[in-house]
Amino acid sequence: MTLSSRLQEDLTKAIRERDELRRDTLRMAIAAAYNTQKAAGRELTDDEVLQVLAREVKTRRESIEAYTAAGRQDAADREQAEIDVVAAYLPAQLSEAEVAALVKETIDALGASSPRDMGKVMAALTPTTRGRADGKLVSGMVARELASRDLAGHDSTGH
Repeated sequence: MTLSSRLQEDLTKAIRERDELRRDTLRMAIAAAYNTQKAAGRELTDDEVLQVLAREVKTRRESIEAYTAAGRQDAADREQAEIDVVAAYLPAQLSEAEVAALVKETIDALGASSPRDMGKVMAALTPTTRGRADGKLVSGMVARELASRDLAGHDSTGH
């Protein structure tokens, strides 16, 4: 069963069970996938549907920040509940320690040593972390690790 058909089946089940949160969240996710499919002009692969779902989660995380800053905890809670519904379809999330280990491994494997290598490192990491870790978290860890290696490199070379 494809991810799209699973979403559609779960939507039907949510409608039958009168689960408004799941129904509305799945409708939004299916609509986002449909719009992406129309733009692509073809059926989406499961990986592409996962990318759409990850983007939906990211959008909601940004909304939570905005709502929390505006003192709208009720709206932030609703967004978090929607994230919980969508996250059930995403691969298991990586812990911060797992992301940190992947960042170090990738930087070592590429021989990256300064912030100038950020793009190269992110290009190598993204396929592994997409949908499994927040992109902001990954890029922040890469930037910190590269900056610390750059400083260490300058200290040891005497520059």
